[in-house]
Amino acid sequence: MKNELRNVLSGKSKVRFGEIIQAISSYVRKSTETSTAIKDTKLFRKQEEQVLEKFIIENNLWINDIDFSKYVSEGAEQKVYLKDDKHVIKLNDAIYYTSWIDYFYNLLLHNYFFPDTAYELIGFTRDDDNVLYAVVQQSFVTITNITNLEQVKAFLTQNGFLNSRNNDYYNPELGIILEDLHDENVLTSNEILFFIDTVFYLKDDFWKD
Repeated sequence: MKNELRNVLSGKSKVRFGEIIQAISSYVRKSTETSTAIKDTKLFRKQEEQVLEKFIIENNLWINDIDFSKYVSEGAEQKVYLKDDKHVIKLNDAIYYTSWIDYFYNLLLHNYFFPDTAYELIGFTRDDDNVLYAVVQQSFVTITNITNLEQVKAFLTQNGFLNSRNNDYYNPELGIILEDLHDENVLTSNEILFFIDTVFYLKDDFWKD
C-alpha cells in the first residue's frame, strides 16, 4: 500500500478528484526544489505561495463568486459554506501544514482513504486580509446519529491506524499520522461513518523502503 500511496502523491496513480491536486503539487514541488530556504520557515512559505499563485493565474483558478451569505461554520484552519443541497464549499489556508505541498498531500490521502467524501479542488481565493485560501468542494452529509468515537477507533484500528492520544492516530506500517478525528470531523449517517475533515501528516519514514 505504501508504494501505491507514493504513486498517488507523485501523480503516477489516479485517485478521485486527484488530477488537478496532483498537477498543482507537482508544479509547486518542482518549482521549489532548488530553494535554499528551509521548508518550515516563513521565507519558504512565501516562495511557495508565489509559485502557487503563478500556477493559479496560468490555469485561471481564481474564484470570485463565493456566496458568503451561506456561511455554515469555521475552525482554526477553514471556513465552510453551503453550496447547494448536495455540496459544501470549504476555504482552507493550510495553516495546519508547514507547506502547501503538505496540504495537497493531505487532500490526496483523504481522497484515497475516504473517496465517499473526497475533496474536489475547484480553485483559490483571497480574503480582505490577502490570505490565500484553497477552495474545495465536498459532498454534504446529513447527520442521523451522534458519532460514537469508539466505533471510529475500532474502524481505524482495523485499517492499521492505532490510537496515539485522544482523537489522533498513527499507522506505523505506512508512516502516516491522522489527527483531529472528533465527532465534528467524523459524521454518522444511517449508521455509516463519514470522514469529512481529516488532517494527514507524513513522517519521514513514509518515503523510506
